[in-house]
Amino acid sequence: MVRLERLRAGHAPALLAFERENREYFARSVPDRGDAYFAGFAARHAALLAEQEAGVCHFHVVLDEHGELVGRVNLVDVADGAAELGYRVAGRAAGRGVATAAVRQVCRPAAGPYRLVELRAVTTLDNPASRAVLERTGFVLAGEAEPAGRPGVRYLRRLTDADRPDGAGAAG
Repeated sequence: MVRLERLRAGHAPALLAFERENREYFARSVPDRGDAYFAGFAARHAALLAEQEAGVCHFHVVLDEHGELVGRVNLVDVADGAAELGYRVAGRAAGRGVATAAVRQVCRPAAGPYRLVELRAVTTLDNPASRAVLERTGFVLAGEAEPAGRPGVRYLRRLTDADRPDGAGAAG
């Protein structure tokens, strides 16, 4: 079982360790963040918290049953009731349903306190695991895309009352 927590200042050390430990793994499917990301991590983390406070983005860490950080799920570019979903899971946790569980969980605050009605996501064609996560969690194919200049696809998911924390249950 995984638990989602809204990003806070105290997550910084574990989040930096997570990003460092998984840098090579992530670079296989998404563009590398670059050395500057790691060198300026403290300032970047503070900037993320400021964006979150302003309501422009909603950042989350994913913790495993032992409380260890094994992923992150972010809702960025919040505007007009919609946001872009992004997620990454540690290599050691891949293939265990962590991403699927985390995406399902983030739909609850998205439809509830964040007041979103739609989530968008983009992935590359050569990332079947990410496509499977999106499809298992209720996202529908919405067209072509070119994330980081690579062939990809766009997905959409309308949030419903069932996604709300006080709703009848999670959709997807």
